Amino acid sequence: MTESLQTDVLVIGSGIGGLYFAIHMADHASVTIITKKESSTSNTNWAQGGIAATIDSSDRTELHIEDTLGAGAGLCNRDMVSIMVEEGPAHIKRLIELGVQFTTSDHDRLHLGKEGGHSRSRIVHAQDCTGREVEKALLDRVNSHPNITLLEHHFAIELLTEHHLGIKTNDITCYGAYVLDSMQRKPKKILARITMVASGGLGHVYKHTTNPDIATGDGVAMAYRAGAEIANMEFIQFHPTSLYHPRAKSFLISEAVRGFGGILKLKNGQEFMHKYDKRQNLAPRDIVARAIDSEIKKSGDECVFLDVTHIDSAKTREHFPNIYETCLQYGIDMTKEMIPVVPAAHYSCGGIRTDARGRTTLNRLYACGETSCTGVHGANRLASNSLLEALVFAWRAHTDILGQLPLLQNDTIFPDWDDSGTVNPEEWILVSHNKKEAREVMNDYVGIVRSDLRLQRAKRRIDFLKDETEAYYKKTKITTQILELRNIIKVASLIIEGAIKRRESRGLHYTTDYPERDEKHFLIDTVQRSF
Repeated sequence: MTESLQTDVLVIGSGIGGLYFAIHMADHASVTIITKKESSTSNTNWAQGGIAATIDSSDRTELHIEDTLGAGAGLCNRDMVSIMVEEGPAHIKRLIELGVQFTTSDHDRLHLGKEGGHSRSRIVHAQDCTGREVEKALLDRVNSHPNITLLEHHFAIELLTEHHLGIKTNDITCYGAYVLDSMQRKPKKILARITMVASGGLGHVYKHTTNPDIATGDGVAMAYRAGAEIANMEFIQFHPTSLYHPRAKSFLISEAVRGFGGILKLKNGQEFMHKYDKRQNLAPRDIVARAIDSEIKKSGDECVFLDVTHIDSAKTREHFPNIYETCLQYGIDMTKEMIPVVPAAHYSCGGIRTDARGRTTLNRLYACGETSCTGVHGANRLASNSLLEALVFAWRAHTDILGQLPLLQNDTIFPDWDDSGTVNPEEWILVSHNKKEAREVMNDYVGIVRSDLRLQRAKRRIDFLKDETEAYYKKTKITTQILELRNIIKVASLIIEGAIKRRESRGLHYTTDYPERDEKHFLIDTVQRSF
């Protein structure tokens, strides 16, 4: 018999969006947070750069809005961008009240960094470990709140909807989720009046990524299967500068290093960014990533280099202690030698489509953070807007829910998780092989530069892997490995379908068959829904 739990609010994910939402909801309702690994394992924890906020007297919200719209290549929702930028500074204050210790300069004023695409210095940060500092403060508050239950090693399998009752409807409501307790190897039902999906990114759909191992697109895949609208999946941001080293697991070299004065160079020391953009090393990420990709293909080298050796070494160590120490672990002293870097999958601008209140197209289902698509990023995310987006729309979701929560009931009886007829997994080689192949297909054919030929080839191979994996899934008892593989393949197919639909080049989606923007036909979101 499947164990059944009840809660007012179910939060899937423990990054900045999920934790910030949970903390504020817990003052009014019981909250259960599930996370598939440890609570601190998230994209937030790995975020180095910071949070963009218009708080300096020399800055204006209009400038931040225009910078965001410029990076988004015409596809941003201006109203959503305005909401994010205008409401952002208040959430920096709230984080400080929650115990986040940001880096300060003279007179205890917040130190503001500058990153690519920003016209002003507006990046609030905690040295080069902003995500870790924010995550720590939020987790401390979560762990001390009596109304919050945090369940680690719990993997969301599927959202509970009418379809699990055999009811076919287009007006779908979410009532919680089926969840795998991976330590006990037991499925559970968690019934909730409201469900928030804040499960983070999808970097591990690709071979090279800056994301932690958990980032397998679970929330997007699960919401799509439940019938929610998914938008703009073709816009995958590749971080231009991940550390190139066989043991580094694509460690991220923050864009703040370029904002600090770092210069991209070839192996022979020659600069090259002036050939691609007038902003040179401070150009937006998509331009920098394509420039590096182009130079690597022309030279035949495996990487390019980021040079900060011309900057005072003490200042470099002070501003980037984590990056400095990590590079040293791999035998690279960044104050004396250039850092080898390559682009790696970093951030998804698409995701579960939401409105300004965090509502998805399913009743009682909300989404925030990287797993959502609010429209603020358009075709390319401006640096350090991601944590800001998560904060603003997590808060907006919480305020929207407060007014309706007392009116919602959840006494629907759902069946236990049915694994009758399944067997314990035996063919582990199939799971590991299919995961490896799917990630290589995405890396080779659906990366920084695309074409019709590459996309069609990727579609055929991913479709084959999907059929094979689904057949295996249906006959095998669930494990985290099988669930992740299934989600990776589903998200890969969504990215490919979105890229095929967008017959132009815009922002992060660049195709050699349609190298120009097409404002007449494609100044719209690409939306996908399972039924």
